[in-house]
Amino acid sequence: MRKIIQIFKIKELRNKILVVAFLLVCFRILAVIPIPGVDAGKLNEFLSSSQLFGFLSLFSGGGLETLSFVMLGVAPYITATIIMQLLTMIFPRMKEIYYEEGAAGRAKFNRYSRYLTVPLAALQAYGFLNLLASQGVIETFGWFEILRNVSLISAGSMILVWLGELITEQKIGNGISLIIFSGIVSGLPSIVQQLYFDYQTGTMEIDKIMVFIVIGLIVIAGVVFIQEGERKIPIAYAKQVRGMKMYGGASSYLPIKVNSAGVIPIIFAISILLFPQFIAQISGVFSESLSLKLNEWVTRLFNSQNNPYFYSSFYFFLVVIFTYFYTAVTFDPKEISKNLQRAGGFIAGIRPGESTTSALSKIISRLTFSGAIFLGLIAILPNITQIITGIQALTLGGTALLIVVSVALESMKQINSQLVMREYEGI
Repeated sequence: MRKIIQIFKIKELRNKILVVAFLLVCFRILAVIPIPGVDAGKLNEFLSSSQLFGFLSLFSGGGLETLSFVMLGVAPYITATIIMQLLTMIFPRMKEIYYEEGAAGRAKFNRYSRYLTVPLAALQAYGFLNLLASQGVIETFGWFEILRNVSLISAGSMILVWLGELITEQKIGNGISLIIFSGIVSGLPSIVQQLYFDYQTGTMEIDKIMVFIVIGLIVIAGVVFIQEGERKIPIAYAKQVRGMKMYGGASSYLPIKVNSAGVIPIIFAISILLFPQFIAQISGVFSESLSLKLNEWVTRLFNSQNNPYFYSSFYFFLVVIFTYFYTAVTFDPKEISKNLQRAGGFIAGIRPGESTTSALSKIISRLTFSGAIFLGLIAILPNITQIITGIQALTLGGTALLIVVSVALESMKQINSQLVMREYEGI
């Protein structure tokens, strides 16, 4: 509470928070402006029937719930960033830009990601509009109307990317993450209102609500514990004599987070689970009977309500596999070993070079196992709560809680660092 009061006493920090709040309000206004020809009733029915599209609504910041022109949210930019990071494994030049050129290289890398976002947003908008039209959620338009809507939706995604960058410049949190955060938090009042209404009407018993609250608190505590958890590897630096002075000899540590992959593996897993549904829709162009058969097969296997055990097991397996994959992409033990050796650093008791690379690989593999199991359980948490409570409507979005808690922790750290900096200035 003392720090909150201190924040609003510092004019510069107070102005930054007000700017971020204003930009988030602008985003929430954009998220309720729908595109033409939307059937609200069928849209709600469509989103509630599929947990996967409910997850996409989460990453759109709630814009998908009203089919606003920012319905895709920052999802195309996230996809573009993931593709660009994967390209660093294929093209040495991309790896050099991202890892070796410093801040200028990262800026160039982000610029390429924004360029890639535009065609991805257009493709996703076109495919999603066709899917919604086939479900009767929106009217079937001509080519001019389709082109207009695709252009609007693509522009909406780029506007959100721009707003996200403006928020990031204030240095009190990541802008893209805060946009997703605000979309999730904006739905909390309606969830509380629905729970109270269900309790008043007798459709929800108090013990079910208490189970819901207890699981929520346990998950929040678990998310904080895992997100803050890290393995500190002690690093020693060799002493070096330069002229008449001796340098080095200090000791430090290399922090490796338990969950270094964040929510990216869950996004990958969702993409794989969505793929059969899009294939079933596209097959209707060639054969109506084939499309019906594929839709029936997909609904039977990849629906959390019809086949919860297979769906949950497969989803959990995908998240674990992609956690290992993404950690291998973003964390290169060989590169870290080289950088330590160049700086004259080494892990105590381990030779520099191949031995250090091998030791780091073992440590990362063990930590990734814990992070992968945690992410897998978080991903299937809605299915677990349905099985425990026996109520289809009572679900607890583990992914939403993971994002909310992670973003809150990150923003808290950035604000705290600015407060500490100003304390030093006062001294």
